[in-house]
Amino acid sequence: MLRALSAGAAGMSLPNVLSASDDQSFSGPAKRCIYIFLCGGPSQLDMWDMKPDAPSEIRGPFSPIRTSVPGMQISELLPQTAKHADKMAIVRSMHHDNANHDVGILYTLLGTSNPPSLTAFPPKRDDHPALGAIASNLLGVPGELPAWVSLPRPFTTGARFYKGQTAGFLGPDYDCFSPNEAKIDSLGDKEFEVRSLNPVDGIDLDRLRSRQDLLANIDTLGDSLEKIHSIEQAAQCHEKAFSMLTTNATRDAFDLSQESSKLRDRYGRNEYGQSFLMARRLVESGVRTVNVFWTFYGEDGCQFNLWDNHGSDKPVCGGINNGLEMITAPYCTPAFDQCYSALLEDLSQRGMLDDTLVVVVGEFGRTPRINGSGGRDHWPNCYSTVLAGGGINGGQIYGKSDKHAAFVDEKGVTPDDLAATVLHAFGIPPEAMIKDQQNRPIPVTRGNPIRELFS
Repeated sequence: MLRALSAGAAGMSLPNVLSASDDQSFSGPAKRCIYIFLCGGPSQLDMWDMKPDAPSEIRGPFSPIRTSVPGMQISELLPQTAKHADKMAIVRSMHHDNANHDVGILYTLLGTSNPPSLTAFPPKRDDHPALGAIASNLLGVPGELPAWVSLPRPFTTGARFYKGQTAGFLGPDYDCFSPNEAKIDSLGDKEFEVRSLNPVDGIDLDRLRSRQDLLANIDTLGDSLEKIHSIEQAAQCHEKAFSMLTTNATRDAFDLSQESSKLRDRYGRNEYGQSFLMARRLVESGVRTVNVFWTFYGEDGCQFNLWDNHGSDKPVCGGINNGLEMITAPYCTPAFDQCYSALLEDLSQRGMLDDTLVVVVGEFGRTPRINGSGGRDHWPNCYSTVLAGGGINGGQIYGKSDKHAAFVDEKGVTPDDLAATVLHAFGIPPEAMIKDQQNRPIPVTRGNPIRELFS
């Protein structure tokens, strides 16, 4: 009891979400992954899979533009991204069977379209682990930093904390670390605050180190007793937590002030741009997986799925009309175009793109036909995902949609296959096993990796 409670008495605010594991024999071209989730369902027809010859009610108001790859076109809303098409593989044949946000999110974050339950929240300890947890379990936790981080905060909508953000049955050792709350104002004047790394009020680093010594002394009281696995797990997490709180490595990785003003401007002085830059800093410092959740919080605190462009005659959340025109708002496609292109450019210039996999995905796409309110509705039957780096052979399009981007024509890809592709980039095959709470071997995925994407 003393062991279990003493870390809390030591005054740490860091959640018990850290892990340790021995390296396994898996090896692939990717050493790290930045997984970008565009909450709400981005439109394939208005971004990645345009149909300029379709009727106006299908093709929409935007035009395709040329990219750096001859014959490859994307939306005029993505002019900076178009310059980096040679680094990207666009998968135009994603699909699954459910048009509900919660289920689509569950499929995408868990990496399976056949979960034991379609209940998307709250997470439970018998859930299948997310990709970041699987990678941590099989590949180990490198260095002093956590192996898996989510930015700018955990993915929640109101009281809903979605599955796919924990280690599930692998246990809390492999859960995701999040900076709790990291809001950056529209001008970027506020720094990225990582409250999880701050000791509680009144506990400075000297007192924290003193309490670390106390915890070590308490631990020795039980050396002659039979070791309890859960206590050993807690001790490992406490040791890692103290290291993160008392050394500079973690604080430096989360310190955006160490980047030049010019580079911060290039990414964009907004929450998303600075989160993308933070993701690059983290993977450069040793974090293996970073999830970036792109969803919008208005000044009044209201949250909504800004990629969810149904259209409406009534203003929503902060006076923003949720029609197709919303994706042209500064915090949507223009901001994404700026920071995504900056990320690819930055990783490439630093020599990191070859071993950093960057994934852009939503929970589904949008209906081919524009509705009566000037927007598009949910559409899981065909949508697009973009991958770059981490061994991906850029400048290619995989799969094919029909003439209206309504259904898959060739080479269909499911959320299971996308998960298998991410793991394949790390060198983890679909038949690799992890163990559940009963120590039973469970396959990491039931999908098939898209091997054709890799060089």
